[in-house]
Amino acid sequence: MERKGIFERLSVDPATGARTGRLFLPHGELETPVFMPVGTNATVKAVAPEALDEIGFGIILANTYHLYLRPGHELIREAGGLHGFTGWKRNFLTDSGGFQVFSLAALRKLSEEGVRFRSHVDGALKFISPEEAVEAQAAFNSDIQMQLDVCTPWGTSELEASSASDLTTRWARRAKARWLEKVDSGYEGKLFGIVQGNFYKDLREKSAAEIAELDLPGIAIGGLSVGESFEVFGELLAYTAALLPEDKPRYLMGIGTPDYILEAVENGIDMFDCVFPTRVARNGLLFTSKGPIAIKKACFERDFGPIDPECGCRVCSGRDGRGGHGREPGFSRAYLRHLYKCEEILYATLASYHNLYFLHSLVGRIRDSIRRGEFGAFKRDFLAAYASGGE
Repeated sequence: MERKGIFERLSVDPATGARTGRLFLPHGELETPVFMPVGTNATVKAVAPEALDEIGFGIILANTYHLYLRPGHELIREAGGLHGFTGWKRNFLTDSGGFQVFSLAALRKLSEEGVRFRSHVDGALKFISPEEAVEAQAAFNSDIQMQLDVCTPWGTSELEASSASDLTTRWARRAKARWLEKVDSGYEGKLFGIVQGNFYKDLREKSAAEIAELDLPGIAIGGLSVGESFEVFGELLAYTAALLPEDKPRYLMGIGTPDYILEAVENGIDMFDCVFPTRVARNGLLFTSKGPIAIKKACFERDFGPIDPECGCRVCSGRDGRGGHGREPGFSRAYLRHLYKCEEILYATLASYHNLYFLHSLVGRIRDSIRRGEFGAFKRDFLAAYASGGE
């Protein structure tokens, strides 16, 4: 299929909206659909960069709000951007920090100019505008940066949602103007706009049209998976995704469980991210092909089998992400339970690696099913097995 901009559609499942593609970014090409691990403070918790590379990830997400506060974007610029600062040589996507400002800041005041907030780190009063969000992310040398937006929670009134969505559009225009200035100065990162509108279809339609009109390299759907039911999520996702340009990469922000990922892909979403896989791993929840398991349960005390017999990760099989031999036969559920109960650091490393590998493998299988024109059957069969119980 014809490529326009940074995205090339490669195949479309005939029975659904699922599609595969290729994303062209400064630090390497990506196959889509793609899941992006979240590294809030420029690190995916408990997972070294070489482990992420071994699994096969080509992009991770870092958080502008946290890095803006600590260590600061100027220090990161001096270090050579996020790539120089962290040693991760592949792509970075950075969110604008808008969601964290509204969810973490103790004090926040919204205005046309931007948002003033009190840092959750030290209580200092801070201000960020759409232009400053672009400047900070350019200092990070982000491969994809997100506009500053206003995210509203489930239950927001239509009047408040409309005001937030309109402000997001005005901020997107200002962000684009500043981003183009940075591009003229040699910055290669791509700016994505964000569709808002809460759970009001007319607002979603208006926002999608306004953001699409800006003709930015990519477009994201914000304000979903914020407390609504899965049924409402699916309905608004389908409605919003259908409004987006087909020749742009589509990014659904903040999802990271198999059911949500499959729903997103079915609606033509190309990119998604979430802290969920690593956060729940550290807290004892592990993905398996037959559903998640809580490793702390007593039933695993003498279970010497792997987390998931069908998983090929080094934790389960002893093989690395490319099929090479490591220690065999891998680590048992009993041993992982022991590590978890003893609060050993190794547990977080192994559990996080496994959950990320599981999702990366799942998305790879999803891409294969789309290429074969069998996504619908794959989704049905996967979810049936996933609901059967991992114990």
